[in-house]
Amino acid sequence: MQLFTKSQNELKDLGAAITTQEIMQQPEIWGEAWENYQKQEEKINLFLQQIKTEASGKIRVVFTGAGTSAYVGDTILPYLNKVGDTDSFIFESIPTTDIVASPTDYLHEKDWTIVVSFARSGNSPESIAAVAKANKVVKNIRHITITCAADGALAKSASQDKGNLLLLMPERSNDQGFAMTGSFTCMTLTALLVFDQSSLAEKERYVTTAVKMGREVVGNEEKLADIVTADFNRIVYLGSGSLAGLTREAQLKVLELTAGKMVTMFDSSMGFRHGPKSFVNEQTLVFVFVNNDNYTRKYDLDILEEIQQDQIALQTVAIAQSVEGHDFSGTTFNFDKQYSLLPEAYLALPFIMAAQTVSLHSSIKVNNTPDTPSKSGTVNRVVKGVTIHE
Repeated sequence: MQLFTKSQNELKDLGAAITTQEIMQQPEIWGEAWENYQKQEEKINLFLQQIKTEASGKIRVVFTGAGTSAYVGDTILPYLNKVGDTDSFIFESIPTTDIVASPTDYLHEKDWTIVVSFARSGNSPESIAAVAKANKVVKNIRHITITCAADGALAKSASQDKGNLLLLMPERSNDQGFAMTGSFTCMTLTALLVFDQSSLAEKERYVTTAVKMGREVVGNEEKLADIVTADFNRIVYLGSGSLAGLTREAQLKVLELTAGKMVTMFDSSMGFRHGPKSFVNEQTLVFVFVNNDNYTRKYDLDILEEIQQDQIALQTVAIAQSVEGHDFSGTTFNFDKQYSLLPEAYLALPFIMAAQTVSLHSSIKVNNTPDTPSKSGTVNRVVKGVTIHE
């Protein structure tokens, strides 16, 4: 069954109209995020340069958020450690949930620090509290707020603080469905553009290629839908580098949209052998995000071939850009060979679209409604019931 070609009425009957549209529209809003970055590039560079001028020693850049928003930092961190300004910055990814619960474990009074807050609504209690706790603990602190809601508490607070650079995402990235989709990818892209030292021309090429690949996910939905027709109840996502960070978000989408009816696991391609591989049985789908780095790619392919040869999983699937002579011998969701190979963190954009599509179909498969997957109401679009202690 294909969902991307169904009418709005048909999708509403399935409880999937909002989520389906929000997955499909991502390539368009990536283009909007790129345009927004270009308009603000000078302001962004001046903000960062001012901090470099004032600071003594290296500056901690702490990427933070809760849930999916935390996984933005996990995804971009390995790539930025390779291409970011590591002479000036120390890049770290620390969830708001950790900062709020144990602020002095993660933040240090004397360290010059930029807290980069990711948030869809900006109204989650932890998002607001993490900024407040950081301001209390750290003496020399600046903020960058990357959020999708101009009317959210985080955005409103940032707009009134000269030490806080507010970067608003395209309006449509403020997902109205339960699951974060376009919000995740737009915040990921924007953070990459801010801290990647690649030239503007290179960044434009990366975004243009990602947009084309995203459209290809929509056009090739049937391939992913066919995989989901199999008799499975477990899904594993594996990857390396930035794509290891992405596996956390990929498995969460399955867990959220199926309301836990599908059991999920994530790990790095190399780490999976050390015990977690015992999770795999004859009703397990294993997906591996294949890295485009020549060296790293070998490890992703090794685990794919190993699991396939072991014959322990129902199906093992690579999600990859094709590289002649360095491809998986089994089932692959492949992208057109005409595209230039994307660096790992930009590759995360179309790759997570493929994973979102798998999650969408998995939700329908277990008779759930993707737009409102939590029937009990105990899990909400914006987290509730959090007590912030002094």
